[in-house]
Amino acid sequence: MSRTCHTLLLAASLGAVLSGSAFAAGDSGSGNSSASCENGQVWDESQKKCVVPKKGSLDDDSLYEAGRDLAYAGRYEEAINVLSLASNRNDKRILNFLGFSHRKDGRLEVGIGYYRQAIDVDPTYTLVREYYGEALLMKGDAAGARAQLAAIETLCGSQACEEYQTLAARIEAFKTSRAVTRTY
Repeated sequence: MSRTCHTLLLAASLGAVLSGSAFAAGDSGSGNSSASCENGQVWDESQKKCVVPKKGSLDDDSLYEAGRDLAYAGRYEEAINVLSLASNRNDKRILNFLGFSHRKDGRLEVGIGYYRQAIDVDPTYTLVREYYGEALLMKGDAAGARAQLAAIETLCGSQACEEYQTLAARIEAFKTSRAVTRTY
């Protein structure tokens, strides 16, 4: 590679980082996701463009990825609409992100219902146990959250398991906030 090409490639890479378009954790790196689409559209990888999702127009994996991206972008209603188009009503990932989106949009009990369904489908799915534990903390149920933490520890340990670490931190923050509240 010539020095000029190398310099241009480095400049383009640096420009992407400085402009804030560096890849987020878990991003496919394509730069295209449903979170970048507007008005309820989702990214269709096969067409390489944003499309209006319709039942049967996208496979469940694409709907899951689109719904997850929208949920993580804080676009909960859109995520719910997209995830609800999935043909497999027992996909643990779909159920989990329906729970996540409902919980984050203020419908805690609805979210908990989806989390329980996902756990029924796959009791070893640690991400749903983490989110379910967070929902239980929102209800003030620290014992229930600790039970989910114990289940996660059994499934993937405590040190190298991201779900364990995240829920453990949330439980600790919950205990700390309770202790501060009691002092007033």
